[in-house]
Amino acid sequence: MPASPTENLALGTVALWARGVWRDVTLTRDPRRRRRIVAITLLLVVVIGLVDFWAGFEISLFVFYCLPVVVGTAALGWRFGMLTSILSVVTALVGDYVAGARYSSPLVPVWKGLLALTTYLIFVWLFDTVHTLQLEMQERVRQRTAALTAEIAERQRLEKSLLEISERERATIGRELHDDLGQHLTGTAFAGQVLGEKLQALGLAEQADAWKIVALLEEGIEKTRHLAKGLLLAEIQREGLVTALRGLASDTSGQFKISCEFRLEGEFHLDDAHAAMHLLRIAQEAVNNALRHGKARWILIHLRCLPDRLELAVRDHGLGLPAPAARGEGLGLHIMAHRAQIIGGEFLIESAKDGGTVVVCRLPRPNPTL
Repeated sequence: MPASPTENLALGTVALWARGVWRDVTLTRDPRRRRRIVAITLLLVVVIGLVDFWAGFEISLFVFYCLPVVVGTAALGWRFGMLTSILSVVTALVGDYVAGARYSSPLVPVWKGLLALTTYLIFVWLFDTVHTLQLEMQERVRQRTAALTAEIAERQRLEKSLLEISERERATIGRELHDDLGQHLTGTAFAGQVLGEKLQALGLAEQADAWKIVALLEEGIEKTRHLAKGLLLAEIQREGLVTALRGLASDTSGQFKISCEFRLEGEFHLDDAHAAMHLLRIAQEAVNNALRHGKARWILIHLRCLPDRLELAVRDHGLGLPAPAARGEGLGLHIMAHRAQIIGGEFLIESAKDGGTVVVCRLPRPNPTL
């Protein structure tokens, strides 16, 4: 007997749902996970159906079938959830019939099954909607996180580029001061010395003024050399951070007439010239702050080479830390902290126990065995 149009429509609908369910299942990436979820869902339906059968048709367990429906919907999509809903309704009705349930009209179990199926489908729709919104939110969060990560990386790259440009400009200015202005002042001082000798030979009183000019020029030459050397410290680090820090201590002692000592503890090893340059600049800025703001009477530059980290500490015996408000406005402190952050270090500034200030930068070693 040929199938009726209603039967053909029902069969076509079932075929379409089955194909959609299979597509949801196959879209799950892990085949083992697909099979495991399908097995768990069907097992839940069977177990609840057996319990429903043992409990008898007088006790309804329709609400417990929501568990496999939710599991199937969450794992494999709304189509599989709807298929699980249909299987749950059929299992429940068959279990009640086998358990001895008899109804006054065939429409009663049909109505009962439709109510249960409608409830399950509402669960499927609500859960799938919430699950879809959650996945969309997670995707947006992932995209936003990726965008923020890229933005932070770009910002760090730009900051690094700006610091590198700043170092190149400082080196350029230092070389110009040393090679151009220094030579010019030296030539001027030599001309003033010649003039002073001529005035002295003539026995004129203006020779004293000439010698004063020569002395001022020589003082200017010395200051220019110190300034140029400070700006060219980035090039000294090629010979090693230890050499540069020792030179910084020596120059500070000679120029400012205070006690500035460099102390090395442990065996120094640092291949990263970029990190060495930033450590050197941190030490230089800390020394300058101790001189300008702390009015330090002595300064200790201490480089500790520990198995797990390098620790650079600049300790002074001066006025101590300024007030928090004034400290927050200090550009030098922000620059030192930023340099430490760029090289992955930890920056700390605190008051010394015996007075003065301690500036510390701790840099983790990439290989503690070094």
